[in-house]
Amino acid sequence: MKWIERQRAFMDYTLSSLWRRKSKNASLILVYTLVVFVISSVIFFAGAFKKEAEAVLADAPEMIVQRMVGGRHDLIPTGYVAKVKGIRGVQSVTARLWGYYYHPASGSNYTIMVPENFPHADHAVELGHGVLRTWGTVQGNQIYFRTHDGETLVLSVVKVFEAATDLVTADLILMSEPVFRKISGVAEGFATDLAVRIRNEQERRTIAEKITQAMPDARPILREEILRTYASLFDWRSGYMLVLLSGAVLAFFIFAWDKATGLSAEERTEIGILKGVGWDTADILMIKFWEGIGISLTSFVLGVLASYAHVFFASATLFEHALKGWAVLYPAFTLRPVVDAFQLAVLFFLTVAPYTLVTVLPIWKVSTMDPDIVMRQG
Repeated sequence: MKWIERQRAFMDYTLSSLWRRKSKNASLILVYTLVVFVISSVIFFAGAFKKEAEAVLADAPEMIVQRMVGGRHDLIPTGYVAKVKGIRGVQSVTARLWGYYYHPASGSNYTIMVPENFPHADHAVELGHGVLRTWGTVQGNQIYFRTHDGETLVLSVVKVFEAATDLVTADLILMSEPVFRKISGVAEGFATDLAVRIRNEQERRTIAEKITQAMPDARPILREEILRTYASLFDWRSGYMLVLLSGAVLAFFIFAWDKATGLSAEERTEIGILKGVGWDTADILMIKFWEGIGISLTSFVLGVLASYAHVFFASATLFEHALKGWAVLYPAFTLRPVVDAFQLAVLFFLTVAPYTLVTVLPIWKVSTMDPDIVMRQG
């Protein structure tokens, strides 16, 4: 087709024009790629963390029941298990024992928990790689605790969780119920909360209402509410990062505008010659359109590929602390690749389209002038 051949000729001329000004275009692509890289890294990182949270909570109970005292989470009597289990639609109720243990030597908080069926003796514990890495008071297979009444307790490490599970187990210490109560000070007859399994998930809100009616001091928390909390957390952190980077993005567009509008004498002369040999304004605009597309699309692809490698192969080392948090203990794990097509499309139109317009509009002013005037100005 004639139109296709015409566009092909325009693209050939555009490539040769870009190569003639390779130094200027290379610096522009470098800065452009850096901006796309940073923004897409934040987007990829937040999206991958949301997916990890969904995967972790996939097997979580449909509902958690806490007891509220003075507007705060308090220990719940184990007698509440029978009350909740008596509600129609509830499949099972488990009283959970878990909490946090602060270790002064490492300056970290660790999660201590009693599993449903702990297969070891009371003096044994299972723990994650992050605990061994940061604890500081482990000799051989022995780990030292201080109980709630100040006594020293020596326990044996019988199992260390695999590194692949660090996202969940990095700070986790599993122990028997008697040891947990001795360390945490939780008295007999009390638990941290209740894990509730529901036969029909469609009835979860109805069951939650029945629980609050039967036990006014109870607060049911649904699994989807926990997921929304995690999503809001990572949305807030990624938004915070993007706000901090907005200055850099604005500086880039100022840089791009200066590069596009600051036509050199060579470029003005080139436009004047093209007008003089019979090219019309639409042809010149088409060439500059392809130039803008070429630079912006190249930068977009390079930036997205670099950010993909940065997040999913290098664990986003440049700003992982800002998105994970500022804790002492960080889980070491590799994020599973997750790419949101909608977010990529939005990023594309927010980065490629503006630059393309920025390059076309100034050229339009020059290309509509008389060729003789344009060449004299050049």
